[in-house]
Order: sequence, then C-alpha cells, then structure tokens
Amino acid sequence: MNQTTIAKSVRCSGVGLHGGGKVGLVLHPAGPDTGIVFHLHTAQGVKRLVPDPGHVVGTGLATTLGNGDGNVSTVEHLLAAIRGLGIDNIVVEAEGSEVPIMDGSAGSFVYLLRSAGLAEQNRPRRVLAVTRAFEHKDGDKRIRVEPHDGFRVDYLIEFDHPLIGRQTMRLDLTPENFVRRVAKARTFGFLSDVEALRRNGLALGGSLENAVVLDEYGVVNQEGLRYKDEFVRHKVLDFIGDMAVAPLPLWGHFEVRCSGHAFNNEFLRLLMDNAATCLRTMTPAGAEAAGLREASPARAVAAAVATA
Repeated sequence: MNQTTIAKSVRCSGVGLHGGGKVGLVLHPAGPDTGIVFHLHTAQGVKRLVPDPGHVVGTGLATTLGNGDGNVSTVEHLLAAIRGLGIDNIVVEAEGSEVPIMDGSAGSFVYLLRSAGLAEQNRPRRVLAVTRAFEHKDGDKRIRVEPHDGFRVDYLIEFDHPLIGRQTMRLDLTPENFVRRVAKARTFGFLSDVEALRRNGLALGGSLENAVVLDEYGVVNQEGLRYKDEFVRHKVLDFIGDMAVAPLPLWGHFEVRCSGHAFNNEFLRLLMDNAATCLRTMTPAGAEAAGLREASPARAVAAAVATA
C-alpha cells in the first residue's frame, strides 16, 4: 500500500478549549515521507513542529505539543482523524495556540479531510510494528501492547458514576471503523470539575456545545448521548490521537485500562525508549512477509472518506 496525503488545502475555524477565543486551522498536502508536521503562527513568525512523544509538553484537559519555539494544544482529535483515515503526510497550519475544539469529537475533522479528498503517492507506506510484548502500569492504570497485524485496541474504563460505570470497547482501526464507531464520540467531563476549572481561568472555551457534561445523576446536555457507551468510545478516540504522535503509524494490539492523556504519553515515551527491542519499521508488504498482514487497503481508505 502506498502513502497518502490530502488532495487540496482546506480551512476551518472555531473556539479554543483553553482560551475560549477564535482559532483557525489550515490543512495542506505534503510530499511522501513528510509525516505529520505542524506550522505554528507565533510572534517570531511561523515555526515548524513535528509530533513526537518527547514534544508532548502538557496533558491537562488535552494533549499539548511544543518544542521551545511554540506550543499547540488540543491536538488529539485532529491527529486521531488523520491516523484514522489512513493519511500519512500532511501539514497542519495552526493559526493560534490551539486546535479548534469543534463539537468535542473528531467528526468535524473527518468532514474537513473528506472535503479535501485523498491522493495516493508513489512511495510505500511505512509503519512502526511492535515485535514483542511491552507493558506499562501504575495502580489501576495499565497499557500493554503485543504484536498484531494492524492497530487494535481493547479499552476498559471504570467511573463511579451511575451513567458510566464499567464500559469496554474493541476497535480494529480501519477508516470505516474509525468513522462509524468513534469519530463522533464527544469529550466528557463532570459539572463539579468544570466549575472548578472555570474558577481557575481554565477551559474557558468549554460548553455544552463541545462536551458531554455530567452532574451527579446524568447528562446535563439537553440532547443526551450520541451512543450509550459514548464515554469509552471517546477514550478510544483520544488513545488513537495520543498514539499518533509517534513518528509513524503504530501496529500492535493495545490493551488499555483506565488511562488518560498523561498515562498514554508515559507509555509511548517508554515504548520509544525500548524501540530497539520492541519496534521495527517496515512497509505493509514487509509486515505481511513477517507474518503481519496489511490492515487497511487503499480502497478502504477511499470508501470511508466517500461515505463518512
């Protein structure tokens, strides 16, 4: 399977979760082997930032990337949409210090990328395949990964809330599964936490328009939930986005329990620290020869984009 990029540049704008102001985003096609690159508009001009586990400089409320030249926060939903649709190469021009929160899901970014269209490139896709089991745990939090022919995640959450409780989900990441099962799942939070954040000048852009908010008994949002298990679906969405800061698409079977942005990043940093023994860069054809079959054929990418 060859690499892909978007066919044309597209733009959107919206509210920033942290600051509450208007921020903009432009997505541009990029050449083969570019990967995902951010161009940040700063007071010192446009600065380049490449996602990397070591460039995650904040995990409160959302994932923030930075490299000393500039920061951009709330990147996980956009990164999840890019990975979920099988896009290898793209330039993200951030007109502000945040990616717009939109409706709190990746649905708007799927729509934006679909409107741009996908273009196949003349170079084979490369993936970062897990070659041996690796685990990171701390109390109830746990992430374990084993070799697998694609990206599979088994996720478990447990919350002491009558509407959430214990929820589980398995997702094999293909463009179709991403679009139909997790892309539209919204971020969520508790009313008591939102009030505390507001008192401290945080989450100024958060609202019932871009998050599911729960009080002690149920959902505050008038329209309710999009899915009965929207909470675990969104956690899977966040996990895909947090793993997308790896330099290449990851292949492995991930078992995740009670994790969040901070623990996701801890795991990915440790996995990269052990890359010499746990990871191998290969093409899907090479992976197939090693016993790993291709997870998402090019026609699947096109079909998902066409039907999203």
